[in-house]
Amino acid sequence: MDDDLKLIRMIADYQFGAGSGKALFPDNCKFVLSSTGRIRQILSNEGIRIATMKADSGWFTLSILGAKKLHEFFKYPKNRVVVLNEIADFIAEGKNVFAKHVVDVDKEIRANDEIIVVDQNDRLLATGKCVLSAIEMLEMNRGVAVSVRQGIKKIKDEKINFQ
Repeated sequence: MDDDLKLIRMIADYQFGAGSGKALFPDNCKFVLSSTGRIRQILSNEGIRIATMKADSGWFTLSILGAKKLHEFFKYPKNRVVVLNEIADFIAEGKNVFAKHVVDVDKEIRANDEIIVVDQNDRLLATGKCVLSAIEMLEMNRGVAVSVRQGIKKIKDEKINFQ
């Protein structure tokens, strides 16, 4: 196995949970490297972004494709923040999740974790970064709980051409 693929799978397993590396990154995924040769983006074989590796931390941020892969791989409620069905469209458009709209959450989620946002029927809405921990999301009635990076209704064409 390629060393880069092995590395990103190990990081994903640590960040999201055991088995997520293989679920997120297929054997034929492609890499976009920085000018210094470090991995910056991981793409599907079709050139669609799965995740971006942050330069400052080495952690992944997920695209909607990456969120779909995790959503399919992990059973409810793993890596999920669940919001009221009434605001699902709002979140799917890429708007932030407020604590008062959170109805359930994976109890292991901490502030700054990359997660997926779903409605009460476990339908994928968005991907983002937690501002609050799981306990804080459920106990607080105000403030942003998840800073949404990308909603399913705001997907841009993420296909990247290779030379």
